[in-house]
Order: sequence, then C-alpha cells, then structure tokens
Amino acid sequence: MNPQIRRLFFVLAGLFVALIAMSSYWLWDAPNLEAKRGNPNLLVKQLTIKRGIIYASDGRTVFAKNKKVKKKNVGRTWYLRVYPRRDLVAHPVGYSTIERSRTGLEASLNDYLTGSNANLDTVLNNALDKLKGLTQEGNDVVTTINARAQRTAMAGLSGKCGAAVAIEPSTGRVLVMASSPSFDPNLVEGHFNRILRQRTPCGGASSLLDRASQGGFIPGSTFKVVTAAAALDSGRYTIDSRFDDPGYCTEYGKKVLNFADQSGPEVFGNVSFTEALQHSINAVFCNIGKSLGANRVLEYAQRFGFYEEPPIELPSNEVKPSGLYKNNRLFLPKDPNEVDPGRLAFGQERLQVTPLQMALVAAGIGNHGVVMRPTLVEKIIAPGGKVIEHYSPKEWKKAIKARTAAELTAMMEAVVEGGTGTAAQIPGVPVAGKTGTAETGRTGANDTWFIAFAPANRPRIAVAVELSDQSGTGGTTAAPIAKAIIEALLRRNP
Repeated sequence: MNPQIRRLFFVLAGLFVALIAMSSYWLWDAPNLEAKRGNPNLLVKQLTIKRGIIYASDGRTVFAKNKKVKKKNVGRTWYLRVYPRRDLVAHPVGYSTIERSRTGLEASLNDYLTGSNANLDTVLNNALDKLKGLTQEGNDVVTTINARAQRTAMAGLSGKCGAAVAIEPSTGRVLVMASSPSFDPNLVEGHFNRILRQRTPCGGASSLLDRASQGGFIPGSTFKVVTAAAALDSGRYTIDSRFDDPGYCTEYGKKVLNFADQSGPEVFGNVSFTEALQHSINAVFCNIGKSLGANRVLEYAQRFGFYEEPPIELPSNEVKPSGLYKNNRLFLPKDPNEVDPGRLAFGQERLQVTPLQMALVAAGIGNHGVVMRPTLVEKIIAPGGKVIEHYSPKEWKKAIKARTAAELTAMMEAVVEGGTGTAAQIPGVPVAGKTGTAETGRTGANDTWFIAFAPANRPRIAVAVELSDQSGTGGTTAAPIAKAIIEALLRRNP
C-alpha cells in the first residue's frame, strides 16, 4: 500500500474513533449536562411535568402538591409547587423551585417525583403519555412522618432553637423530624428575602438549617449511654459495679467537677453503675473514660453510626456525620493521647452530634442493640395507583449485645423513675431516657438534651430532643418536649 494512502487511512480512522468517542460521551453525560443550573430547556421541561404529591404517613395529609398555571404565550400548562403545611415539614420535605433549585426529599427523590426514574412501569407510562400527547406525571411519595406528632414537636420547639427526631426502633421509620426555627417554603420562589429577614432566637438565616440532620451540637450527658455501652459490652464493668464519687475526678492534675444537672447532692459517695447514670455523675464517667481509653469509647460510638452519614433519603449535603471535630473537620484520632478520655466519656471534648444520630442511639438500645437504617419514605406510588417501591426494614449497625441493651434499658428507666429525667414520666408507660446538659463556654447558653424510648419493655418510639442556648438543664427543658412527642405517637392525650 502507498505510504501516503496508509497515513491518510490512519488519520481518517483516528478521526472516526474520536467522533464515536465524543458522541458516546455526549449521550452518556446528557443527563448531567441537562441538569446544569440555569439550563432554560430543563427549566421549561420541569415546569411542564406534573410532579408527584408528597404525603404524610397517613396517605391523606398533603405536604407538597402542584398549582396549575396556564401560560397563554407558550400555549401550555405549567405546574408550580405548593406547600399546604407551610413550615411544618419544611426541612425534611424541602422545596422545588425555579430560582433556588431543590432541597430535602424534593431533591433526593426528584427522579421519582418527575417520573424520570428507571422503573419499568414509569418508563412505559411516560412513553405512552408522550405518544398520546399527555402531560408527564410523576410518582407520589408517602413519607413516614406522623403529621400529628410533627405538629406536637413543632409546638414544643416554637420560639426556641432546637430539633426533635422520633424513630420507630424496630424498623427505622422516622416518625418526627422537626427543626426550629423553620420557614415557609412557599416563600422561596419570589420572596426568599423574607425568609432571610426572619427574626429568630438563633439569628441570621438560621431557619434554613435543618438542625435535626445538619446541626452539630455538644451531646453532654446523653453520650454517657454510649460510654456505658462500651463499659458493659466490653465486659470491663457490670451494672452492679461500685464507684466512689468525691464530687470530681482528676485529669492531668486538675479537678473535673460534677455538673449542676445532677439530681441530689454534688457529692454522691459510693454508688452503683446504675446510680451513676441515674444521677448523671460526671466524676464516675470521667474515671470510666480514663479506664476504657478514648479509642474504646470511640469504637462503640462508631458501632452506633458515628463518623458516618446516616443512610437516610436526604441529600448528602443535608446530613452531617457525628463525631469529634477538629478545625471544623471530622477527626478520628490515631493517637489516644490526642483526646481527653474523661471529658469524652461524659459528652464534652470536641464532640458534635446531630439529633438524628442521638435518636438512632436511643433506637438501637431499644431494639436489642441493633440500629436499623433510618428512612423517611414509606412507599412510592405510580400515577395509576401501583406501588412501585415499598420500604422494608434493613439493619444498619449491630451496636451492642442484646444483654447489654437490656442492662442499659434498666439503667435508663432509673433515670426517668427517680433521676434527672423525671419530667418525662408518663403514667402507665415505662420510659427509658437520659438527660444531657452540655456547657458551650457561653454563660447561660447550654445545649440541653433528652433521649428516650418507650414503652421501655416493648419500645415503639425512640426520640431525641435538642435545645440550644438554654439556661436550664436537659431534664427541665428538653424532657417535657420528648414526653409530649411520645404521648402523641402513642395516641395518648397529654
């Protein structure tokens, strides 16, 4: 073959291969290119889709629906999103807008809500609708959120900076996900500045933060249940182990004092492990932490899900992993000397946790030591009424032995029966709980907590409540809100 012809052949062959490669790339990356913010074709296309409705767990209460807008100049109907419950579920449900894109379930389930998912039924239905010239319809979503209990939680949090999460321990279904201050998602499109100008006790644009899954707070004494889990499960201590409490423990030559959220005197003397948790004795847990070491305590924290984003159906940027933080970054020390084990053991040090994570801790103890994968979605329903996706419970973490969970349950019941959590008592219902009052370094600005599950003998609800900038303790500020949520979910009149 003539050398010039051979070279020309290879050049043409190379160009052909490059053409095929580029064409394949554009086809493969078409969804990402189309989804780039500001793409006018995508915006118009999204507006012409009748998005699926988002419901509460009862399948009747509507959290998100559509409003028809007839555009005469374009000769077609557009669908804009409307949120009938306003600020009730603004954070978990989120919003879908032209100006501000999407958040919450509106973002993470966008493919289902627009009928763009790869489910065979959806693909066939969309193809038939296009042939008939019909509007593309999305799938409806039934969430796990109990509207009644969500209202109770939001009422309890009203006027405060805080969050509440309630979970069904045996399934992981999220029954309540409340964050305060909240906002009206109907204002996002066209009136966003009104949200930014809201006056809240937290200041600034704090209403946009989902404190339940994004907020990092010092857990205080609620973390003692994780330390107790490590102590019991590892076999280093038993429920009847005895301790001497002089009112302080000594770390690095300095005294670490008991805190004022304890019930009774500041010096308890000789106590059992149960009494140490019941009265939230810092000195005892400080010494347990020193004995176990930071690595052992953090190992058990990881067993409950710390250092990972809980696998819930929310956008990744709306879920914060819990753990130690250093320079605003998650920090898992390799050298145990980098961490103060005593303060870690009673929930201080540099711990930052979300209410979602602490609800999962309570749920894991209540579920015999197994933490279930949390979910906000009950089922997804095609326009014709067929259920195309249905949530089934899945184990996420095996945190502790069932025996350890039973021992912790008894200890946490003592907290509510005669310790720091008596404000959570419900007549006829045994409640297992733990209070927390974390010092933030600002006078009168504690992070206060209460975690619990009930009924303690057959848990149906696990709950975590967090409040910021409180002058009181977890037992007086957060426990009553948790009690009201439990009563609402058990269908009892407070």
